[in-house]
Amino acid sequence: MDTNNALDAFAALSQPTRLAAFRLLTRHEPDGLAAGEVARRLEVPHNTMSAHLAVLSRAGLIHAQRQSRSMIYRADLAAVGALAAFLVSDCCHGSPEVCAPLDTLLGGCVSAASPPRPSTDPS
Repeated sequence: MDTNNALDAFAALSQPTRLAAFRLLTRHEPDGLAAGEVARRLEVPHNTMSAHLAVLSRAGLIHAQRQSRSMIYRADLAAVGALAAFLVSDCCHGSPEVCAPLDTLLGGCVSAASPPRPSTDPS
């Protein structure tokens, strides 16, 4: 992930309805939800929700798949992981002991994103 992708994702999530829609979709993984169901649960008009879902999709945070007459939206958890890794990629200069609480919370993406630091252990 590069800076522009991260900025697109943050811009997409910086609006309350889009953030709520994204969080709703993450709760419904791996099955996803139909666009109309997202609109109904968030009490947003369908056309307004379609615009919000389009912004999230362009930012790479969700994707849609047609099922019969419905569009089923799912959160792209790999993109979320990449965004989290981007945020902490320079964390702690590769010292896992410093980032341990954050690494545990993020499921290992900090240590995966941080390059190992050369050992200073003489043994």
